[in-house]
Amino acid sequence: MDNAYSAAAHWPGDFEEADLQKWAEDLRRQLAAPQVSLGLVFMSPRFFPHAQQILEILRVHARIPLLAGCSSQSLIVGEHEVEENAGLTVALFALPGAELKAFHFTQEQVEEANGPAYWHLETGVEPGQTNGWLAFIDPFHLDSETWLKHWNEAYAPLPVLGGLASGDSDEQATQVYLNGDVFEEGGVAISVGGEVRLVGVTSQGCTPIGETWTLTRVEQNIIHQIGNRPAYEVLAETFNQLSPEHQKTARGNLFIGLVVNEYLEDFHRGDFLIRNLLGADPRSGSIAVGALPRQGQTIQFQRRSAAAANEDMEELLTRAKKQLGDTPIYGGCLCSCNGRGKNLFKRPNHDAQLVQQRLGPMGLAGFFCNGEIGPVGEKSFLHGYTASLALFVKKQG
Repeated sequence: MDNAYSAAAHWPGDFEEADLQKWAEDLRRQLAAPQVSLGLVFMSPRFFPHAQQILEILRVHARIPLLAGCSSQSLIVGEHEVEENAGLTVALFALPGAELKAFHFTQEQVEEANGPAYWHLETGVEPGQTNGWLAFIDPFHLDSETWLKHWNEAYAPLPVLGGLASGDSDEQATQVYLNGDVFEEGGVAISVGGEVRLVGVTSQGCTPIGETWTLTRVEQNIIHQIGNRPAYEVLAETFNQLSPEHQKTARGNLFIGLVVNEYLEDFHRGDFLIRNLLGADPRSGSIAVGALPRQGQTIQFQRRSAAAANEDMEELLTRAKKQLGDTPIYGGCLCSCNGRGKNLFKRPNHDAQLVQQRLGPMGLAGFFCNGEIGPVGEKSFLHGYTASLALFVKKQG
């Protein structure tokens, strides 16, 4: 699937140097533009022994000046999601007027970071020099929550999109790629600046239920009162108002949505950060959540299901298309949770097909993640069960 600015292809076979060279050359020829700006590569663990050779073949034969990516068990290319025996997938992007800069970062740097200036110095990128970041991270040896918190301090409201690599879960082994280098820990961040910006679509797979409420008594991650009533009571009432059919699917699939930007006139899908309900205690009337909410924050309970995830993604993609109008989309990178795909939707290619139907045709590559990174409001967060789509678009004005 491609347009003039992007092309993506999937290699299902084994490592065959000559065949891969020809394949890379053929992919390069699909791109109408005279030069490639960026290549993204995602490969399954069976290529681990050959990863470095593969990066070199791609860089030389597809003529890629900046190549980045990571490992994953399951891959995304065009309108396809390859969930078994995935092989490797590559996308080439021609990004007119883009200024791209990439670097590898480590857990040591995350621990050393002591404020926004640290990352500006380490990356050589000031907030005014970038329009957003694409990041691929090893989940086993890097504290991505802390990294992202610091990154928001250094660069928000600029979006960060991407995901945590997957690989050999028994060995806890993943790979992260930058140009010719294969890293088994840390992360890779690519700054997208100049005349190209990143537009994010963060679909968290939930649909809101009941009404919006204000938190009136909170301690750490325990919510005691919502709207001056016991939190458990409000949760039970919200659940009981669902139809019997929705109650059935909601068991074990109830979440809380926390509004990130309280200054909005009213709250819609996409304004809430979805977090887990960890427990509910009818005796004390409190509920525990997988976040640190604050008193006065607006919340709405949420329900997750295949239908809710489909509805959420459709609406957010439609909204993105409307907001972009005639702005050229050069291509995209889709990072989808391991818990989505056929597991959730009971059919293949759900997320990739929706993206192409609503916003394509475009060169699209991506992978199934151990955690997805995407913006909600003016900050970026780590998510679960989410599809995080990064679109490379022309910067207007």
